[in-house]
Parts: sequence; C-alpha cells; structure tokens
Amino acid sequence: MLNRSVSRRRFLASSVAAIGAASLARFGSSLSLAADVASPARKLGFAFVGIGNFATHELLPGIANCKYCEPVALVSGHLDNAKRVAAKYKIDPKFIYNYDNYDSIRDNPAIDVVYIVLPNGMHAEYTVRAFAAGKHVMCEKPMANTVAECQQMIDAGKGAGKKLQIGYRMHWDAATLACIDALRKNEIGKLEIIETATGFSIGDPKQWRLNRKLAGGGCMMDIGIYSLSAARYLSGEEPTEVFANTYQDTSDPRFKEVEQHCDFQLKFPSGVQASCLSSYATPLNRYVVHGSKGYCVLEPGQAYHGIKFSKTEKGVLKPVDVVGVDQFVGEMDGFALALAGKAPFMATGEEGLQDMRIIEAIYASARSGASVKL
Repeated sequence: MLNRSVSRRRFLASSVAAIGAASLARFGSSLSLAADVASPARKLGFAFVGIGNFATHELLPGIANCKYCEPVALVSGHLDNAKRVAAKYKIDPKFIYNYDNYDSIRDNPAIDVVYIVLPNGMHAEYTVRAFAAGKHVMCEKPMANTVAECQQMIDAGKGAGKKLQIGYRMHWDAATLACIDALRKNEIGKLEIIETATGFSIGDPKQWRLNRKLAGGGCMMDIGIYSLSAARYLSGEEPTEVFANTYQDTSDPRFKEVEQHCDFQLKFPSGVQASCLSSYATPLNRYVVHGSKGYCVLEPGQAYHGIKFSKTEKGVLKPVDVVGVDQFVGEMDGFALALAGKAPFMATGEEGLQDMRIIEAIYASARSGASVKL
C-alpha cells in the first residue's frame, strides 16, 4: 500500500521491481527514475509540428518543465500564431517553419526530435519525412490510420537509424503505474474481468476528428484507443480474440462519416476478459479491474491531470495516494533519457502498431458481426 510517506524514488523502485523487465519493455516507468541516472550531456531540442490546442495547452507547457528537453522550433501553417507561441517559449523566430519548407529542418542541428501533433491521417507522411531529415520522432496516438502506415513509419525509422516513440502519455502516469503495480502483486487476487470506458460529447461537425480521411475512424480511433490500450496494460497480456459493435446516427451531422459508439470485448490467454466502450456522444472515463479477492478503480481512467487510483481492502474501496511526474514531462524526458542510453525505450512504434492491428480487427468484427481471431 502506497501512502504519502512513500518517497518518489521508493515508489518508482517498488513499481519497477513489481512490473518486471518484460512489462517495462512494453509499458514504461515513471520519469522518477531520472533521479537515479546521470543527466544527458545537453537538453534535446524538440520541433513541434502542429500547434493546435493540444500542443499549446499541454505539450509546450509540459516541455517547459522538462529537465532534459527544450522547444527549439515550430512547424505551422499559421505564422502569426506561431510567432506568438515562439515568443512565449523563447524559440528563435528563424526556426519557425511551414508545411512547404518542412523538409529543411534537416539543416537545423538544434532540432533533435520532431513531435508530430497533426491529424491522424498526416502522421505517416510527416514522420517519414522527419526521419528522412535525420531526426528522431515522437508522434501522437493513434500512430496512423492503418497497419500499413504504421509499418511504413517503423521501417523509415530503422532505415534512418532513428528512434520513434508514440504519445502514450499514460505509460508515465503515476496512478496508472501504481494500479499496475498492485495488479502484478496480486493484491486483488487473480484477474478476472476488466471494464474500460472512455468517451465525450464531440462538438463541431466540421472538425477533422469527424472526417474519415483525416481521422481514420470515429470514437474508436480517438478516445477508444485509451480503452484498448488500458485493457492491454492492465492485463499485462495481448488479446487473442475480439468481438465488436459500432453505431452511428447518420442523421446527426457529426456522424455522417464515422462511428459515434464502439463496444468491443477482448479475450486474453489467461482467461481474463475485457469489456470496453468508447463514445463521441456521452462522457465516459473509468477503468475497473475485478479480481478474485477485490477490485481496483482508475477514475478518471485517462485524463491529462488528476487520475485517481483506488483499491479494495477487506471489501472496502479506498483511495491510494501516489507520487510521480507530469505525464507530458515524463514522456518527453523519458525519450531523452532513452536516446542517451540511460533508460529503456517505451511506447515504441511497435506498441502503436499493435494497437492498430487490434483496431483494424475491431472494425472488421463490427462490419461482419462475428468475432475475429488475433
């Protein structure tokens, strides 16, 4: 049981030991481990490609608090906004690029990592071009619209001798890590059932998330991927079978092209079953893991900040206090440490590819009305 007296370093040490090397290889550790390693020789320079709300409200404030990274360049189609952002984060205005001169980033040695924060349908192209420019890449999830595009991105990185990390920020969330730690220690007994639910009511029907070409799908691609990823990391297994249903009210202008609800079930080798929901029409944000002796709750299950972990003790659900770094600081500093050889690589392209393989199977099951073996 973690409590307020547990130091950040002690929490990380116990979590890492419990999760084990195999799990770390596919999930991750908190950047609290940075306290135990030497710093990289210098801060890595990040270029952000796309500076919409997510980049300006979460990623850039996050990197401003990083120990091993700093923002050095921006790529945007809106020069005036880029100038304002550059001024706020002390980025040299000459390092503002647009989508026409994007490839010239190869000539800027200050850029070590390119962070792709564009619509899903643009991820593969801009990742491949960043690798061609000789840069490492971080790319937001979902990794791409198709398995083929994911593989193209992985191959491009290997061909360039550069690394790829996908923006699975939950891999560095302290409450999530604490929950995994408890599950691996069998604190609620043998795992039996996982319930994950993620959703919100989406607004403007003209936004890119509701455009199939740009988004690749609807709620499943954008918010349902959290439910899928959670089922995988909470179970510590890969699913062997999936059955899914989707629904869209095509009279609603938001859902002319993409699904508004997706309900899918996963079977895992140990017998664990996961029931997962995602929606673009109602708020959902809760993960529950049921074991033979009790259950754990993450609520909200995913959020930029403030995730809470609770666990039953003698039948009573109690909150568990945890400590850890900010998710965005964690994922960026974690990549810097990994590139410096001081931490394992987490949230790799292969992780994003696996989610996309399962998502394609989810859509195939929904179309056919039959389960799909994985």
